[in-house]
Amino acid sequence: MAPTTTPTTTTSTGTAGTPPAPAGDAPPAVRIDRVHKNFGRSGDGRPVLEDITLDVRPGEFVCLLGASGCGKSTLLNLVAGLDRPTAGTIDVPGGRPALMFQEHALFPWLTAGRNIELALRLRGVPRADRRAEAERLLDLVRLGGAHRKRVHELSGGMRQRVALARALAQDSRLLLMDEPFAALDAITRDVLHHELTRIWSEAPASGSALSVLFVTHNVREAVRLGQRVVLLSSRPGRVAREWTIGIPQPRRIEDAAVADLSVEITEELRGEIRRHGKH
Repeated sequence: MAPTTTPTTTTSTGTAGTPPAPAGDAPPAVRIDRVHKNFGRSGDGRPVLEDITLDVRPGEFVCLLGASGCGKSTLLNLVAGLDRPTAGTIDVPGGRPALMFQEHALFPWLTAGRNIELALRLRGVPRADRRAEAERLLDLVRLGGAHRKRVHELSGGMRQRVALARALAQDSRLLLMDEPFAALDAITRDVLHHELTRIWSEAPASGSALSVLFVTHNVREAVRLGQRVVLLSSRPGRVAREWTIGIPQPRRIEDAAVADLSVEITEELRGEIRRHGKH
């Protein structure tokens, strides 16, 4: 096994955005401890992830960044329980997390509201309460009045908003997001960045903090959204470095502080690609 690189942490200037991670002895939203993942028969193939250790605190927004093929989505699938690590442990104390993919994965034969109500039904919400709760969630993602719209009547951004509402309908305190805005145009992506940050920052007011583990290969997106950015090396994926982002929220993708830190992180990413022979 190749030696593990000790990750370094950089704190950017400024005041950390809200909401702050709760103090005290609260368990992490997810604890990843020395996780390895190999593909192949009996897990004896080429390693994809190697010795990953990472905690996400309650209420924390963490962006997982790395080159294509470094194992970001594999790690998210392991946290979601869709696959098992070859070695190591993953603990999600709050129960099964909610998962949002790059593709909206909505059922086209159902309306926007019915897609959300299906998630509520699976959660055990009584039938009499589902319609009102679905409408509340649609309002939360700025789609009030869209309950009866079919999927084909919605734009790409609207579909992702419905997918986000459906993920929130699971009432999990950990939201896993796998490049959910990658296929959208720049303006729509910018709008959804703002909406996601708003929903995350308002979550403590509704009773408990929402933790987000967000996978992306877009450096500026990671700096725009995250309280912390974790960089994975190319295969096998290891935690190479991490940054605590102290730029106040709300942030804009074109902010000078976002741009400056993005340049620094991009140089680190390029260095990881060069070190691992990826071009």
